[in-house]
Amino acid sequence: MAEENAPRRPAAVVIGAGATGLFAAAALTDFADVTVIERDRLPDGPEPRRGVPQARHAHLVWSGGAKAFDELLPGLTDEVVAHGGRLVHIMGDMVSRAPNEVWFRRFTATRHRNLVCSRDLLDFVLRGRVLADGRITLREGTTVLGLEGDATTVTGVRVRTGDEESTLRADLVVDASGRGSRAPRWLAGLGVPAVAERVVNAGVAYATRVYDAPEATREIDFPLVNVQANPAKAPGQGGIVLPVEGNRWIVTLSGTRGGEPTGDPGAFVDFALGLGDPVIGELIKDARPLGDITTTRATANRRRYYERARRWPDGFVVLGDAVAGYNPVYGHGLTVAAQGALAVRDVLRAAGGPGHPGLSRRLQRAAARPVAAAWDLAVGQDALYPGAAETRPNSVERVLARFVDKAVETGARNPRAMAALLDVMSLEKPATRLFSPDMLVPMLIGPRKPHLQGPPLTETERKTALS
Repeated sequence: MAEENAPRRPAAVVIGAGATGLFAAAALTDFADVTVIERDRLPDGPEPRRGVPQARHAHLVWSGGAKAFDELLPGLTDEVVAHGGRLVHIMGDMVSRAPNEVWFRRFTATRHRNLVCSRDLLDFVLRGRVLADGRITLREGTTVLGLEGDATTVTGVRVRTGDEESTLRADLVVDASGRGSRAPRWLAGLGVPAVAERVVNAGVAYATRVYDAPEATREIDFPLVNVQANPAKAPGQGGIVLPVEGNRWIVTLSGTRGGEPTGDPGAFVDFALGLGDPVIGELIKDARPLGDITTTRATANRRRYYERARRWPDGFVVLGDAVAGYNPVYGHGLTVAAQGALAVRDVLRAAGGPGHPGLSRRLQRAAARPVAAAWDLAVGQDALYPGAAETRPNSVERVLARFVDKAVETGARNPRAMAALLDVMSLEKPATRLFSPDMLVPMLIGPRKPHLQGPPLTETERKTALS
């Protein structure tokens, strides 16, 4: 008796081989053969590439992101650590000043960890892990020209490789192309009505320089040092020292309108010394720079509410920065990318794979949940800056902002409150966690330790960095 032909596996196309696209590809492999379309040529090692200009700045992966990494790709965080990354205890391995200028105590009772490394290293490890899967095909040097289909169903994409144009058929197309996504134009071309969009732009500019870590600091796990900008004192200025692999410090400085850092090498240290606390400037004033300064100004919070669309075509999903991009200072982009891909995987698993009517709308709504959590955290701060949004925060938003300030002030002095705060900041639990007894009891009745009067560097850390 002749063997029956095996059923055809569904086909999926992912637009973009950045972190969001790679996480999406990993999430889809149980349900489809995946083709990843990338207009760049990807590097062979942990090196920068043109399509990810923000990669040169400091990056963090919150514990909610690290958890999602390992749910999608078991052991990924350990692999990054094996290549030189670090799992940094929050707050034990950090020296951090909050936006309201309160220094956090370095509590060690909390379970939260940040994954810290250069973005180049993270992308390198992620590419190697995902693209080794035989169910995934990478097409480099290829540009997506548009969507195939109509307002009810997307059936594939039109692409160009060199001078050749062709069509790729797909049961599911995922746009993971980042802030420059052309999805609004593509959808309009199919007759899909435009969705609501909101922009909150604090006018933040970034300047980053990499330094050779002082020799003595290499013998200890030197802490991450972070001075956050205060929205109540415009222009808001801040900075971070991020110790990464290769005995390097990535130092990123930021400032809003009227107080932006520049690419002038002679002004970099002076800017750091002029922050609300001079600790970052003191740490780098005698350090050896390893290259030029990189600047970025494309930092607006921009969200497209695809999950609210009146009509949404089957066979199409938008993820990551193509849905919402955030001011990078909050460090949530990579976490949202992984959590969004995980949400897609879980919905597809429950549905038994792609191809069901109405499934794409469910996927878009599921992916919007981590987007909304990160958006509220970012906009709650940035909307306070002059000129950031068309309308000033309303009374409810102002009350919530004051409550968050109080929660930060409480968490800075109480480990139970700190754990609740980190559950929310790490995108592990919803903002309602801030109204739990762990936060409200110490907020209302204490006991309260006094606020720290300066950055909580240990004597050993001071000697190794400043000697």
